[in-house]
Amino acid sequence: MRLTQSQAKACNHAAPLSHLIMRRLVKRYFFLFILLFLSSGIMAQIITGTVTDEKNAPLPGVSVSIKGGTSATVTNEQGNFSIDAQPGQTLVFSYVGYASQEVLVGDSKTINVQLAVSAIDLGEVVVVGYGTQQRKDLTGAVSVVNASDVKKRQATTVAEALQGLATGIKVRGGGRPGSEAQIQIRGLKNLSNTNPLYVIDGLITTANRDFNPSDIESIQILKDASAAAIYGSRAANGVIIITTKKGKEGPMKIDVSAKSGIQIMPRYDLADTKEFTRLNYMAYDNAGVPRQQLDTTINTDWQDVAFRTGHVNDLNLSFSGGGKNGSYLTSLGYFGNKGTVISTSFDRFSFRVNTQGSKGIFSIGENIAISNAKADEMNGNPIIDVVRMLPTIPVYNPNNPGGYGYGDEAKARTFGTNPLAIANLIDETNENLRIRGNIWSELKFTNWLKYRLNMGYETSRDHYKYFRRPGNWTLNQAYEPSIANENRAEFVSKLIENTLTFKHKFSKHDVTVIAGQSFQQDDYAQIWGEKREILQNSTGHYYDVLDQGVNAKLGGYRNRAVLLSYFGRAEYAYDDKYLLNVVFRRDGSSRLGAGHKWGNFPSVSAAWRISRENFFNVDWVNDLKIRANYGTLGSSNIGYYESRAFINTLTTITMGVNQQKQLAATQVQLANSDLRWETLRQQNYGFDLSVLNNKLSISAEYFIARTTDVLYQSPILMTTGHDGSAPRSNALTLQNKGWELSATYRNYDHAFGYYLGANLTTLRNKVVELGYGRNELYVGNTVTRVGQPIGMWYMLQTDGLFQSQEEVDNYRNAEGKIIQPTAKPGDIRFKDNNGDGQITNEDKVIVASPWPKLELGFNTGASYKNFEFTMDWFGSFGAKVFNGPRSVTDRFDDNSNYRSGIKPWTPENPNTNVPRAYYASTLNSRGDTDRWLENGSFFRLKLISIAYNLPDHLLKKIGFANAQISLTGQNVITITKYTGLDPEFSNSSIFEKGYDSGVYPNVKMYSLGLQLGF
Repeated sequence: MRLTQSQAKACNHAAPLSHLIMRRLVKRYFFLFILLFLSSGIMAQIITGTVTDEKNAPLPGVSVSIKGGTSATVTNEQGNFSIDAQPGQTLVFSYVGYASQEVLVGDSKTINVQLAVSAIDLGEVVVVGYGTQQRKDLTGAVSVVNASDVKKRQATTVAEALQGLATGIKVRGGGRPGSEAQIQIRGLKNLSNTNPLYVIDGLITTANRDFNPSDIESIQILKDASAAAIYGSRAANGVIIITTKKGKEGPMKIDVSAKSGIQIMPRYDLADTKEFTRLNYMAYDNAGVPRQQLDTTINTDWQDVAFRTGHVNDLNLSFSGGGKNGSYLTSLGYFGNKGTVISTSFDRFSFRVNTQGSKGIFSIGENIAISNAKADEMNGNPIIDVVRMLPTIPVYNPNNPGGYGYGDEAKARTFGTNPLAIANLIDETNENLRIRGNIWSELKFTNWLKYRLNMGYETSRDHYKYFRRPGNWTLNQAYEPSIANENRAEFVSKLIENTLTFKHKFSKHDVTVIAGQSFQQDDYAQIWGEKREILQNSTGHYYDVLDQGVNAKLGGYRNRAVLLSYFGRAEYAYDDKYLLNVVFRRDGSSRLGAGHKWGNFPSVSAAWRISRENFFNVDWVNDLKIRANYGTLGSSNIGYYESRAFINTLTTITMGVNQQKQLAATQVQLANSDLRWETLRQQNYGFDLSVLNNKLSISAEYFIARTTDVLYQSPILMTTGHDGSAPRSNALTLQNKGWELSATYRNYDHAFGYYLGANLTTLRNKVVELGYGRNELYVGNTVTRVGQPIGMWYMLQTDGLFQSQEEVDNYRNAEGKIIQPTAKPGDIRFKDNNGDGQITNEDKVIVASPWPKLELGFNTGASYKNFEFTMDWFGSFGAKVFNGPRSVTDRFDDNSNYRSGIKPWTPENPNTNVPRAYYASTLNSRGDTDRWLENGSFFRLKLISIAYNLPDHLLKKIGFANAQISLTGQNVITITKYTGLDPEFSNSSIFEKGYDSGVYPNVKMYSLGLQLGF
């Protein structure tokens, strides 16, 4: 539109007028703004007060915030707080383990609050992938574990301390110093035997024996695909998110804790020389073999030689504090464990610094942890050695190389090994220096939009050292000179993550959107060397360094893997009743084959809070929410270069006129270039219920998980030219189904307060497909068949003992053929399941399952005045396990020690289940029968603790803020029918999970602890 000349002039005259009007308006609004500002300053007031617990004791660290605002503070050591607030605003008081409380600000400037303990804090902030949510708003399967429950247990690793504290997790550990417990979340989803992904303060890492559990502030376990999907391919085995302690506003706080305990090894009940001699002669006589020339003047208890009382010391010191714009925490820790087996120990020194600060819209922080862990390891298997060694063998024998006693062809024909000889002749240590940490920064552009940069770095220096002195420890052992071997490795992981978070609430709508990118690169390098005939000086000391000796060997390699990811999550809530959560992640892995490196992993979850509906009017129900979700996860958890061919560069070839030796390279291992992602698809349905003023909380879950294209090393014939480990392929399909139920009741309304908690998990795994047309797979004494669980026990069935020759002659098949014609009275009768008149491998059948049908955790505690009591039980029921040590002590066909009190069949002792003693024949001692299967169910008192808190009047006199003395017992009582050392054993075999090969058992431990704060 074009203006006329008169219109243009009118506009020019109007411009000065409009400017004048604008200036007047600005002045008026400016004075109005000043007036409002002054009036608001007049209305604002400083609110002070004290927050106490159910026993009127001050609660430090309680969060005090203005509802709907940004101002917040925390209570100091005396439970006091101070915050600016206006009349009509609402203060929110929240603390982990206590019910949140809201108080309306009135005319009073003092507000004192007493918080009540609740079974579940619905307002508790839970850390999830790349963000946080309130516990009440969770739509996925997430277990929150109280860090204080973990710290009560004296454990080397976090996983070990989690047993029985949450549903859906299976933990198996052992008593070997420095050993790391195995943990499975919701069953065996693949064949990698890999622990869950650990995220510590935003750093993708591990929580192995290098990590100090005392640094933990909170633990969340993401169990289903919707909860873990934002971590994509790394989350297929579940995610454990750990947040370490941070400093809080207030003066410097010093915390000291010290625990010292003893460990007691369980023992076999074995025969002494007198009983052993009688049974051994019986076995030789029944076989018609000349007796050994046993030295009955010797009576060695090999358990006394190999086992001892263990000791554990756990010391921690921390300094923390902060102001309104920043905080700091520094912690130091020492964990030392002298093992219950000779020549075993573990020592860990740890140091941590966590700091954070903010200025305006900018925040920055770092988390750095340094640890040095060293394990003195025992070569061989002393748990079995003490059984295989005979009591008639002396500990020392000067006639043997090295001077130690062991088997003798004439006197004691056994190939058992002398554990003291191994301990003294071999030094084996594994030391690890690890530095890990991350630095993060945030820009909060507005109250609803922020950007975060997270950069992580982790490096470890591993040093394995082995030294062998000349000497023997077993029969017919070849001579070995002194040997020195060292292995040094370096691991470096670099992580860069960028995230953008939008969070806004308008009317009844609450929206959170997170988008991000992640890059992680892992590098691993190793070099090793070995020399023999190490020199020795005049004092008998060996120069155990690699510049000595002869016959040098060396080797080394380098690996690199890269993971590039893009991810996003959208959370939506309407009126706090309808919740929706959508996640998408795209991962690219260098480990997979060309054309298969990228994978997409979406998930969706939803929840309905019924208790917020108008039609739901039940006073005693505080919260009721039902949930459902579906999601996918991937896994590329294989070696660095398994999609590529492996080349052996050690070969040589002679060529040319002069037949000169030339270096060559040969492919020795077949490779599969089409390796692709494993894909886990998981459904989850559950509900959360909180009643009786949040004193009782109940959660239940039902889940179905199916993993397709499982990466598996399929055995192939060596006639193909393949000479390495079996190549990996995407072959199997696995399925897991299960129920989870947890309930907790807390009542601290009176001087005597208590809580009761129980959680149970049922799990059924099934092989849906084995791939390549296979229907079954045999490993050891197990078979894995389509439609059944992995590694079912597949054995010959026993059917009692023959009591007479007539029973032997009458044991026939349908055609009248004698099934065991060579058997004698006292021998085992086996079932002829295929009816062919003979006992062969064709008669083997599936006899039992190694998988428990139910796992149960029961936790209880109480407090009265200054005393606290805690008791945790854990049980596993329904599994059948193979007692390997029992198959050694009860077999008689070979020379090993026997069980004390064992009574094999004789005509005078027919009422027994132990067959006749018979040497040098496996007739009654076959290892592939159900004779050695036992009920592996157990119910164990994992922890019992009583603690005393010093009263306030004493604390004031000695100048401490808090002080506690505790007495703790672990693994004190085990209720089981299993006759081995420990039904709660762990092994690394996927297909023989129920096989007890003589692994280190969990040990009893009694500890005295002291905690001080000032």
